[in-house]
Amino acid sequence: MSSYARKLGLFSGTMAVIGGIVGSGIFLNPSFVAARVGTVPLTMLAWVLGGVVALLGAFIYGELAARLPRVGGGYAYLRDAFGSYPAFLYAWALLLMVATGAIAAVAFTFASYAGALFHLAPGTLPVLAVGAVVVLTALNCIGVRPAAWTQNVLTVLKLVALAGLILAALLLAPSGDPAAPSATTAPLPASPSVLLSLATAFVPVLFAYGGWQQTNFIAEELIEPERNLPRALVLGVLAVIVVYLLANLAYIRVLGVDGLAASTAPAADTMERVLGPRGRTLISIGILISTLGWLDLVIMVSPRVYQALAADGLFFRSFARLHPRFRTPVTAIIAQGVWASVLLGTRSYGQLLDYVTFADWIFFGATAAAVFVWRRRDRIGETTPPAFRLPGYPWTLLLFILAALYVVLGSIQSNPGNALRGALLLAAAGPVYLFWSRRR
Repeated sequence: MSSYARKLGLFSGTMAVIGGIVGSGIFLNPSFVAARVGTVPLTMLAWVLGGVVALLGAFIYGELAARLPRVGGGYAYLRDAFGSYPAFLYAWALLLMVATGAIAAVAFTFASYAGALFHLAPGTLPVLAVGAVVVLTALNCIGVRPAAWTQNVLTVLKLVALAGLILAALLLAPSGDPAAPSATTAPLPASPSVLLSLATAFVPVLFAYGGWQQTNFIAEELIEPERNLPRALVLGVLAVIVVYLLANLAYIRVLGVDGLAASTAPAADTMERVLGPRGRTLISIGILISTLGWLDLVIMVSPRVYQALAADGLFFRSFARLHPRFRTPVTAIIAQGVWASVLLGTRSYGQLLDYVTFADWIFFGATAAAVFVWRRRDRIGETTPPAFRLPGYPWTLLLFILAALYVVLGSIQSNPGNALRGALLLAAAGPVYLFWSRRR
């Protein structure tokens, strides 16, 4: 039986981490954060705290990768620590809703920006979105290396676009912009209001920082994953933190905190203020590249989870097979593309994403808790501690799990109906698991 080919080095791993995080969030979410906190210090503090949580996640997943560098990432960690059913739930959610729903949503975002940029008819946007999914699905079928190098190029280009935005705002914007003084002198609210506003802003911040875990899905295709994957996680997340903080400073300098809060497209508004209509066009191209790069990454890595599930005998056997020449899970990749296209056709993808927003962070917290299991095995001599370990254990691990729990509770509170529907969709996995486990 064919096995995965180890062809990706540290650079490709780091680009995958960055590409998995930077999508459309940094171009849109800063306005929500500014609207909820209302001052420059709190806006920046929210992004700093989000970066701390993301960095903790990178360290946690880095230790897990060093201990168990297996394809499927979180699926493999949950299976090893807690058994096959939690791991099955994770793969079920990823295939049915999380990865495919995100692919559909971001593909339509890509098509919407392309439509606005090139003045396309509204009826062509769904076709363009499906076309993007089909092309990237085909690219990922023919090997991990062409897909990874496409990802590398697109990630570098999206970083260039963000660098252009940051430099234009910090160096070219007039220092006497009328929006800036009100942003920097706005008073801090009272302590209870500070905590409340930070709490409401934390959710969109963490969503913008999410995605670092996806590179762990392709651990068996990285060269020396025990060493390179932890490094890629930490380096990638640190780079994103720096870019996100500078991008928010750029938005605030040009638009002010009030203008940022009122903007529906802060990146485009910032560039238009600095460079005119040409600036809006340039950043729109950058957003197109960013969304396309994120699509390529998710289409590349997620099928490795379905392949691992099938290899364990818990899904269709054809999903477990790797192409003898390309050494990719072709059936899993194609099935994912077909289902994402169906979601695009039904226009239900946004609702599906709402249903399982909380589920993503349930699995973040559960996967992080696997470190407790491994550390216990170290203490009783069942395992040998890896060279790369989470610093500050157990407090840093507990802090990350509490942050994940906060996002879950916040999602339930903000839309309990959608959270209930998401829970029901997850519960539907039970009979399916029983069927496959009996067959196995």
